[in-house]
Amino acid sequence: MIRIGTSGFSYKDWVGPVYPQELPQWQWLPYYAQSFDTVELNVTYYRLPTAKMVKGWIDRTPDNFLFAVKAHRSLTHERKDVDFQAYVSSIEPLLSAGKLACILVQFPYSFHRNLVNREYLRRIRDGLVDFPVVVEFRGKDWVKDETFEELKQLNLGFCCVDEPRLSGLMPPTALVTGPLAYVRFHGRNSQKWWKHDQAWERYDYTYSEDELKEWVPKIRDLDDQAPLTVVYANNHYKGQSVDTVRKLQHLLALE
Repeated sequence: MIRIGTSGFSYKDWVGPVYPQELPQWQWLPYYAQSFDTVELNVTYYRLPTAKMVKGWIDRTPDNFLFAVKAHRSLTHERKDVDFQAYVSSIEPLLSAGKLACILVQFPYSFHRNLVNREYLRRIRDGLVDFPVVVEFRGKDWVKDETFEELKQLNLGFCCVDEPRLSGLMPPTALVTGPLAYVRFHGRNSQKWWKHDQAWERYDYTYSEDELKEWVPKIRDLDDQAPLTVVYANNHYKGQSVDTVRKLQHLLALE
């Protein structure tokens, strides 16, 4: 089963390109859910969602809708005085409602492959023991058979990414190591990846169909190996991710 959506849905620059001008913000998610059956939530990286917020996500989406949620930055970037229980408690209602695809644990580029960080992966697994978890590495040094074997032993998924072909960044590796397959399209804006004034500039990119065609056989192969494959477009500036999703849907339907 392949689910395709965008990374986030609540962007003011989507008004016009994606959302009608007159649509109130509280209706953005229901409007989004009319076209797509999954979304990746970035807000959980910045703050723990309230019970009211999570209930709103559940109530405003169809029964078969799935959420992927980013792990809070205290778990991935700060990694000091980590409180797994607070994070787990905040998102558990999504799991109980059958609407959680997984937790995405996205580490920074500075999270290199060494003994300390490899041991931290075990801590992640223990802290999020009852949840499906996918790990995203930003550095190429993690691309080793030993890494993939360790992920399999821990039942942690590997996040496959498409991003600029810059030295040190993760190459377009596609494989399954955990309970589901996971793909993220970050765009290929190499000029703004490291040098930008605003965070969104890194993801200001429109994919061509030829670029996306490279991933069609990979996504099909992932789907053959996993019970669920989720694909998210993170090139969100001015709704470019929606364009990416629609192109992928078209290409996969043709395939």
